[in-house]
Amino acid sequence: MQQARSDFGFAKALRLLNAAQYRQVFNETLVRSAHPHLLILARPNALEHPRLGLVISKKHVRKATDRNQIKRISRETFRLQQHQLPALDTVVMARPGVANLDKVALAKLLNKLWCKLAKRAHQAQQTP
Repeated sequence: MQQARSDFGFAKALRLLNAAQYRQVFNETLVRSAHPHLLILARPNALEHPRLGLVISKKHVRKATDRNQIKRISRETFRLQQHQLPALDTVVMARPGVANLDKVALAKLLNKLWCKLAKRAHQAQQTP
């Protein structure tokens, strides 16, 4: 049973679950939102809601606790912004230096990137 989109939950339906889904986003990126510390890649999906995938590598964030914190904050900001996003498959990728950001700065940066992504996705859908 699929969860209704009217709430702010983070159900399994809102996640990219396998390598094929991630590969599609990497190969068919239509919209991106970038910052020196984070990159969000996105492509339209055939669903009625956005989905999230996370790539936080050990190369860029050494400590597991830091990687988990970045993932937790990324999921939380996505969960709160999901209703402003069009139907996209998105992947958040960490870049060097992201581990140096504190929680508040990271959340603020992610919210800014989600807004930029939504704006660019709406523009891309309107151009033929």
